[in-house]
Amino acid sequence: MRHRVRKHLKFSNKSFQHRDALIRNLATSFFEHKSLKTTQKKARAVLPLIDKLINVANSKDEMNAIRQVKQYLYTKNSSVELFKNVAPKYKWEKTSGFTRITPIKYRDWDGAKLVMLELV
Repeated sequence: MRHRVRKHLKFSNKSFQHRDALIRNLATSFFEHKSLKTTQKKARAVLPLIDKLINVANSKDEMNAIRQVKQYLYTKNSSVELFKNVAPKYKWEKTSGFTRITPIKYRDWDGAKLVMLELV
């Protein structure tokens, strides 16, 4: 049996550090550009982090929220976009479901399903 294995986070047997860096890069790019074109597996892996960061940005303690967001996002521009434009749009409405995954096509050379990840 394969207990405690997170199947949606496995990317071709990559190491934990590689998966973590991949998800952080996707989240940083998502907040900078407000949309992202990627494979379905990567989009589903980054969704929990995006929901968590938007909820943290909406918290009452702003300085602690800034520190927590800096742990995950690489650039200052992405964190500024999160706090100034994205988080106020969803202030106290809900706790998840901020993004939409729209299928685009299948990639030609490997058949991976490409999706567009965007804010609702």
